[in-house]
Order: sequence, then structure tokens, then C-alpha cells
Amino acid sequence: MRIAVNTRLLIKNKLDGIGRFSFEILKRITTNHPEIEFHFIFDRPFSSEFIFSKNIIPHILAPQTRHPILWWIWFQIRLPKLIKKINPDLFFSPDGFMPTQISTPTVITIHDINFEHRPKDLAWSHSFFYRKYFKQYAKLSNHIITVSHFSKKDIIEKYAIDQSKISVMYNGISNIFTEIPEKEKTKIKNQYSAGCDFFLFIGSLHKRKNIRNLLLAFDIYKSCNPKSKNKLIIIGNKKWWDKKTENDFKNMKFRSEVIFLGSIEDNIMKSILAAAKALIFTSIFEGFGLPIIEAMKSGVPVITSNTSAMPEVAGNAALIVNPHDINDINTAIQKIDTNNELRSELIQKGKERIKIFDWKKTSDGIGEILKKQIHTNGKI
Repeated sequence: MRIAVNTRLLIKNKLDGIGRFSFEILKRITTNHPEIEFHFIFDRPFSSEFIFSKNIIPHILAPQTRHPILWWIWFQIRLPKLIKKINPDLFFSPDGFMPTQISTPTVITIHDINFEHRPKDLAWSHSFFYRKYFKQYAKLSNHIITVSHFSKKDIIEKYAIDQSKISVMYNGISNIFTEIPEKEKTKIKNQYSAGCDFFLFIGSLHKRKNIRNLLLAFDIYKSCNPKSKNKLIIIGNKKWWDKKTENDFKNMKFRSEVIFLGSIEDNIMKSILAAAKALIFTSIFEGFGLPIIEAMKSGVPVITSNTSAMPEVAGNAALIVNPHDINDINTAIQKIDTNNELRSELIQKGKERIKIFDWKKTSDGIGEILKKQIHTNGKI
């Protein structure tokens, strides 16, 4: 049995949400199924840490997929030729992309379709590509995996896909996330926030991540609490930082209390997260929202949004706010800052909530889906 896998987002020290999903799932599926030969297809030189087991055969396929034109070349021209050469029983794509002209049975993961709802958040070329091709991918694939019931409903309604074709498999939480002792928290604060407590955001700084309202809400909070020494740390690539957000940041009264760390390695990020006073993850749209459960695993209370999949993921273990209302976000920050009993309650609820998010369970489920699709579609 042979499975070809799109592993272009397995990039050392640059695992975003989908990259981490790919890493956690593929690490387990490949080691749990030694009877299957896996062909990992990278778009650049890869790290040996991604060759999880002896039954993996890696391939490097140029060009590196950094632009919609290169996506098209890679998926529509280069990848079909390699798949034909590999002759797999199944093609699996954890990031949702696939060639539209292959006969190989295909399973894809569509994490969300935010671009259908907020097309202007992306560069025109990216938005056009996503909206042109993802509907085709959804219809052409043999089966779709998604990461929340919200995303499943969204895909069904937007693309007219039969619900039996879509399976929900929640994200899990990496074992790197854990609570840390007070001594280590103090060390982190001394290193990154001048010894002060801090609120934290983690994620790429896309417009839908709502950084602008987070900054405005934090400025209100500081204005209401001028004696507070609390900082705001933002971890994430500033690549998508827009002029409006930049102007609002420059006009902040307390902008010196905001610390941008950029994109940092997971082994550093997880310690900063565990030392935070709270995670503020008030995106406009998420298909899941991994930082929510990573914070809960780290013993950190969470403030998140009442939109898309975030209430489904957070359950009753977070403060839920309207991401469009900066006063609502500010009120939640104030509550976390002043109410230790509430903080403790959220932390305990978070520890219970995370029990349903398990990479092993998700990987086992996806492994069964892949094998079922191979048998269903007559390759074995």
C-alpha cells in the first residue's frame, strides 16, 4: 500500500497552524502504519526531523510554492507527473490543495474557507486563487477532513458538498505545551517583558486576526489602569501588517507597552505562553484556533471571540467576547487582571476542556479514513 503526501508546509522552525497539524498527524500515522509506504513531497530541502520512520520516501519538487502562479505550476504541472511516477494508491493533502487532473483517489484537509467570507483580507492574487480552486478541490476530492463542526457546516453550505463526504477531526495539542513553575515564569518575564506580567497574542498578523482591535482594547485597558505595569506581547510574522493597523499603533498612548517578538521557535514560544497572564485570541474568523487549547494546556486563561469555530473550541473554559467591540475586549482584560478567582476557574475549566483534543485520537481517525478510501476506490 502506497500513499503520496503533500508535505510542502513541513518547514523547519516555520510550522504555522496547518504545518503543525501536518507534523502531528503524519508523525503518528507513518509510525503507526509500517505496512504503508509513504512518499513525502516537499517543495524545498527538508529537515531530517520530518522523516519520522523508515517507511517514508522523501521527494523534493521545485519550484518552492510561494505565490499563486507557483502554486499552479507545482500542483497542476509538476505534482501530477511525480504522482504518476510514484503510482500511489492514494494522495493525501493536509493543506487542502490538490491537482485537478489526476485519477488517484484523493483525501484533502480543508481547515476553513475564511477567504470566501473575507476575500479582501488577502492579496488579490491569493484570494482569487483560493476562491477559484478550493470549490473545485472540495468537489473533486474523494473525501474531505476538516477540523471543526463549524467548518464542516460552512463547506457544506458554501460548496454544496454532501455531508457524508466530510469528517470532522479536531486538532490536538502538542506535548511541548505544559505548565511551568513560577521560577521559570519569572525568568521569562525578566527576559521578554522587563519583569512585568503580560497578556499574549500568538498567530500570523493577518487582518482577520484582528490585531487592530486588540491594540485599541489594550490601550483602553491601560488608560483605565494607569498604574498597571502589564505588557502586551505579540508573537507572529508581521508580513501581513497593514497601514491602518500601523497608524492605530502609532497613535496608541501606551504603544511602548506593546512588545513585538516576530516569529519565534516553538521551544521558546511555548515557555512564553506558559508565563502569560492570559492569551487574547480575538480573531474575526478561525476554522479552529490552536492557540486556544495550547494556552489551556499551559495553564493560561483565554479570552477569545464569539465568532466562527472559536466558541466551539473554547466551550465554557474561556471568556467569550465580541471581536468587533473593543470595549468588550477591554472588559475581559480587566476581569482577568483583577479577578484571581475567575482566572483560577478558567484555568481549571481549561484543563478539563482539553481532554477532548487528542492528536492520537485524531491521527487514528485520519489513518482509518485514508485506508478506507483506498479500499473504497478500488486501488487495493
